[in-house]
Amino acid sequence: MVISDYNRKMSELCNIIKKLYKTSCSKDTHLYFVINKSRPKSYIMKLKNVFSTLAVLAVVLLSSCDSDQDSYPSSNAQKPLLTAPLSSEISAESKTGINSEVSNPIKGVNLGVAGNFVILSKTGITSVYKSTITGDIGASPITGAAMVVNCGEVTGNVFSVDAAGPACKTTSATMLTAAIGDMQTAYTDAAGRSNPDFLNLGAGNIGGKTLTPGLYKWTSALNIPTDITISGSPTDIFIFQVAGTLKMSSSVRITLAGGVQAKNIFWVVSDAVTFGTTSHFEGNILGMTGINMQTGATINGRMLAQTAVTLQMNTVTLPQ
Repeated sequence: MVISDYNRKMSELCNIIKKLYKTSCSKDTHLYFVINKSRPKSYIMKLKNVFSTLAVLAVVLLSSCDSDQDSYPSSNAQKPLLTAPLSSEISAESKTGINSEVSNPIKGVNLGVAGNFVILSKTGITSVYKSTITGDIGASPITGAAMVVNCGEVTGNVFSVDAAGPACKTTSATMLTAAIGDMQTAYTDAAGRSNPDFLNLGAGNIGGKTLTPGLYKWTSALNIPTDITISGSPTDIFIFQVAGTLKMSSSVRITLAGGVQAKNIFWVVSDAVTFGTTSHFEGNILGMTGINMQTGATINGRMLAQTAVTLQMNTVTLPQ
């Protein structure tokens, strides 16, 4: 028993005796009752009759003191370890989008040589003049003739596997083969990430939502009918796995908040990607099939497609 608690409890008992029976009471190691012997015999008998009640009260008070002792472990007591239920609660929180400091952040996707491109395609790149493309573009293994792009649309290099293609092209078949291989490896890596933090968020409709860092998975198509926000820090990673088409409606925008960087956002899409007119997109697209930008759409990110990329007076910017 903690001494200070013992003294406090005994003082409370003494105060009860003083007020109810108008007698004196003192405490030391034990409790003593000093009864005024000049009191009538009947008073003393009455006091004796309540002793049993006081004894019960003392037991209750002292038991409470013992309970208090449990709340104040000694400095030598071993601190309890974290239990499994607590770990489960932390896991459940991360599944609902609350990022805990103890959770393991996901790793980014290594794009390899493909990361040097703003547009990379296996079957061709076409543009309806005039698009504005900032960054390198290339196609492989398709012939350079499949890149129907005006040199004035590109601020960067145009790489071809052969002598065909835009007049400003650079022939580099070996480098393009490496880039395509890295693109496919990156797709396999990102698409194969398991244990998503968010599964089928919004049932495939994420319009109006704010997305926090983590791994997202949709087992069907994903639609973005209204503006969304991607929020986090400059080092946070976002991976969005889509087992279907990805469609963004016209005039819809993705906004980055908190310092999030487009280069750390990866959209892994197993079917066609379509951006509506004048929409704005953020992040890297790893597409199993084609990527189609409708008139006036813009993107701050990369378009890495395993089929074709089509542009219609678009703005495409390599993320920094």
